[in-house]
Amino acid sequence: MSVTTNPADGIRLSYSIAGSDEKNAPDVMLVHGSALSSSVWRGFGYVRALGDRYRLILPDLRGHGRSDTPHEPDAYAMDRIVGDLLAVLDAADVERVHYVGYSFGARAGLALALAAPDRVAGLVLLGGSARPQRGAMDAMFFRGCVDVLERDGMEGFVREWERQRQEPVDAATRAAFLANDPLALAAYFRRSDLEPGIDDEALAALDVPTIAVAGSEDHMRVDDTRAISRAIPGARLAVLRGFDHATTVAALPEVLSVIEPFLEARTVR
Repeated sequence: MSVTTNPADGIRLSYSIAGSDEKNAPDVMLVHGSALSSSVWRGFGYVRALGDRYRLILPDLRGHGRSDTPHEPDAYAMDRIVGDLLAVLDAADVERVHYVGYSFGARAGLALALAAPDRVAGLVLLGGSARPQRGAMDAMFFRGCVDVLERDGMEGFVREWERQRQEPVDAATRAAFLANDPLALAAYFRRSDLEPGIDDEALAALDVPTIAVAGSEDHMRVDDTRAISRAIPGARLAVLRGFDHATTVAALPEVLSVIEPFLEARTVR
């Protein structure tokens, strides 16, 4: 793992580079979702599947994985997250990148593309949303999830989430969740609840090739994904039948079937 720093506030960010070491290999940044880390891209097989053709940049978002874990909610404002992503791109010596983001990673990708469109060659948004985020964490996990994090830690959080889901989470997700600092994650959840979202006028001005992907059973995000595809000029939509929010990112063959042609068509070798 390598480390760089966001110059705005000194937060240290962990990232790794994997995949092709060919000089002209296209760069792809893979950005995880809430309570996960960059390890999920290996766990779900993306690094193995894409690494023969692409140079992969895998950051841990602040508050996650091996990056710094501030406990103040304001540290997780979206402009700080965008600054983190730019710092990682600069440290990895990447001028323009194909961006693949899941859930919160997708929302961060939209913010990055709006703030620095010259740095983004294409956007792949898995289970993303541009809507205001109030109540989103309770909807995604369970009501009162922040309080459980602060009181019972990550073990208690995962235990309650599994009870509410009435089924266990997969091994890769469980491992990533349990590695988190619960107070940092609680601060991130509280700040996320304040995110105002991105309005359609801003999305309509976005000039970055985009594909928006969601599972048909992702009842929280499939409509948001459709809305993104309608708002961004020329954006494509792919709905993967039978998958919900948690299982979409793990559906490697189905995800690759729609994102690989998108990446390939926009790759100059």
